[in-house]
Amino acid sequence: MKLGGNIELLGFDELETSELIVLKKIIGNYARKFSDALGEDYKKLTLHLKKVHGAKSHKYEINATLEGKKTYKSEVTEVNLFVCIADVFKKIESQVIK
Repeated sequence: MKLGGNIELLGFDELETSELIVLKKIIGNYARKFSDALGEDYKKLTLHLKKVHGAKSHKYEINATLEGKKTYKSEVTEVNLFVCIADVFKKIESQVIK
């Protein structure tokens, strides 16, 4: 699934529509922030969502890659999807905006 020309979402097809609407807004806001910080060097943001099933609960794992002049990567595993997405972006943000 693509959001605009430079955001790619993998594994997000299984989410409910209401979750996806909120996530798209969060992702779009962070993508804009990264684009502003990197300027012309900003190329692509890719997020890969996996559901990790454990014995007692399921968790979400998100791998994020921000491509620019350099490549920034982050990975977070969390029970709450929204906390997971926020944490993965905070990790990338700390690398990009120093």
